[in-house]
Amino acid sequence: MEVTPIANEVWLNRHERRASVDIAQSSVTAMGYRELAALDGEGGARIGAALADARLDYGWIEGSPAFKAAVSRLYGREMDPSLVLQENGATGANRDAVVSLVGPGDHVVCEWPTYQPLRDIPRALGATVDLWRLECDGTRWTAPVEALERLVRPGTRLICINNAANPTGALLGREELEAVADIARTVGAYVLSDEVYLPVAQDRGYVSMLDVYERAVVTNSLSKSFSAPGLRAGWVVAPPEVAARIRALRDYSLICAGVGNDLLATLVLEHADEVLARNRAIVRARARAVGEWLGRTPRASWCAPDGVPVAYLSLDLPDGLDDETFCLDLLDRHGLLLVPGGCFDMPGGVRLGYCCPEGELGRGLDLLGRALEGLD
Repeated sequence: MEVTPIANEVWLNRHERRASVDIAQSSVTAMGYRELAALDGEGGARIGAALADARLDYGWIEGSPAFKAAVSRLYGREMDPSLVLQENGATGANRDAVVSLVGPGDHVVCEWPTYQPLRDIPRALGATVDLWRLECDGTRWTAPVEALERLVRPGTRLICINNAANPTGALLGREELEAVADIARTVGAYVLSDEVYLPVAQDRGYVSMLDVYERAVVTNSLSKSFSAPGLRAGWVVAPPEVAARIRALRDYSLICAGVGNDLLATLVLEHADEVLARNRAIVRARARAVGEWLGRTPRASWCAPDGVPVAYLSLDLPDGLDDETFCLDLLDRHGLLLVPGGCFDMPGGVRLGYCCPEGELGRGLDLLGRALEGLD
């Protein structure tokens, strides 16, 4: 299997450690250990004792009962805990889900723009992949359901969506998800929904694909909405026949996520309301700051993300200046890190991670604004 490098990850691995101002990351600003541990209500004493007393064996291979129960509470319907499988972030969850579902000659439809592995893992496995392209109407991202209907055909194995999407922040509502489910039912396709950004937006009434479609496979993690990417704690929830295949695959790719990671991840999930309230406040405040900046920055615009911490900025760059060259110049001259849109097959703009610390966002937007002004 020939795997295509993830362009966004290649860019970050190459450049992020030499940046002094980073507005490129895709999570709500991460918690430190002290903040995370304090969720236990005892200043970290309880979780500290649990970690100190834990045996560093393999622990619960699929995730502890407490972890699975906490994950289950994020969804609207009751579920069998055996269908919740702990993974190495959503990255591992997506890989195992796709590999368990797709083989040579299969047909897959993938929302686009989206997280690159959702398109490229099926391709690497020998599937034909058609892209369901979301559109920016100048204000928000929209999902043309009729276009999806034209792409799906008898024998379509899988529809992949990223809800909300990286790098655009586009989010499908219940009506759109139900339309996706109706289309999938006509051919018996599974729907894989990467929902790492969904929890932070659920106060706006958004729902999981799991709650609208019986053949949904959903992935998630603590990395984006829950501000704990360093735990590498994710999960996949799937119908029984798919969960069985993923369970077998995990023995080749993961075995377990680690005793300490499980304890800390469970603590975060058991205090999901508290963590999400923190992060929703950050998203709202930072989005207002970006909106104000855009109002005085004529060379930049966006289709506003829907309550999630990533966005795509369109830049009015002069002829002959591409987004990668512009971003490299920002890094070399100002120490400012952004991800060029070309890394997402969206040239002419950048992926903005606007939920970094407040002071860093302000410095980053100021540097970006001055660089854009200098193009005039």
